[in-house]
Amino acid sequence: MSPKLPPAAHSSLVLMPARVASSAATTAPETTLPGAADETASLEATEALANPAPAVTSPVAWMLLLILASIWGTSFILMKKGLVVFSAMELGATRVSVAALLLLPFALRHVGRVERSRFKWLALSGVVGTLIPAFLFAYAETRLASGLAGVLNALTVVFTLLVGALLFRQRLTGLRVLGITLGLVGTVVMLQLGGSGGDATPAGEGNAWYGIYILIATMGYGLSVNVIKHKLGGMTPVAVTSVLLLLIGGPALAYLLLGTEFLHKLATVPGAWAAFGYIALLATMSTAVAMVLFNRLIQQSTALFASSSTYLIPIVALAWGALDGEAFNLWHFAGMVVILVGVLIIHRAK
Repeated sequence: MSPKLPPAAHSSLVLMPARVASSAATTAPETTLPGAADETASLEATEALANPAPAVTSPVAWMLLLILASIWGTSFILMKKGLVVFSAMELGATRVSVAALLLLPFALRHVGRVERSRFKWLALSGVVGTLIPAFLFAYAETRLASGLAGVLNALTVVFTLLVGALLFRQRLTGLRVLGITLGLVGTVVMLQLGGSGGDATPAGEGNAWYGIYILIATMGYGLSVNVIKHKLGGMTPVAVTSVLLLLIGGPALAYLLLGTEFLHKLATVPGAWAAFGYIALLATMSTAVAMVLFNRLIQQSTALFASSSTYLIPIVALAWGALDGEAFNLWHFAGMVVILVGVLIIHRAK
């Protein structure tokens, strides 16, 4: 979603959107989806090594869960605010660049310890799970309401399972197929309805299909989670996230400074610094802060409990969208429910 960071994450940054181990369940060392900030894809990537659950979920775990859902759910409205001044390409490049610079000290500490054979997998995960989703989510939100983007981000769970089955020989049961089907049906409902995001995303015929960009982004999150689980075992979450961002951050920063009007807008356009602040907050909270809190949550409870954020993120995203004047009706709610029921079935299916 974009970041595990997940996902994209999702997706996303960190890299982002995080999610379910049952969707791609094999024994693997703890990893976190880099980037995917909107995304919770890091949940699937870490569930396999979750610590044993305490008898009773502690108040601290509940507090961390709510904080994480708030951070990831807020990422969509932050993207929308950044798009008021910057283009989707500028937003995506800024998001990745800021996240990479933020974690650069950690990357420099870990990069020398990474086996050479793993760099191609880190690069692949970074491109499909952080870099591309950062641009796709931004482009989708030029026409699609931020709240609906938050709902569609939950599809990371569906595609983590589907990619695992197609490319990594993960087992598909009847219930899991049902969960995938419901998730895709709910997506079609949401795409048919669309929705305006207010002044920044004017209504118009065809707006709904901008959700396809989010669909593609969550496919990238799903692939990234599986790559991390199956190809990057043994690396710590900080190592995966920071080195991955080091690999993609350089090109993103070069493009931002040399190939866009980012610096010109920052110097001349009213409100540009405020818009940049929203994007910087998005990158900071969805990567470094969310990653630390998520790992603490895993220690306090289980990844299954942490995956509950999948159901809270759309609520937070929709609440921010409603406060910003976005349209949301009963049919939108029906589509969201269908998607989340599919995700719940995937979480629980054996």
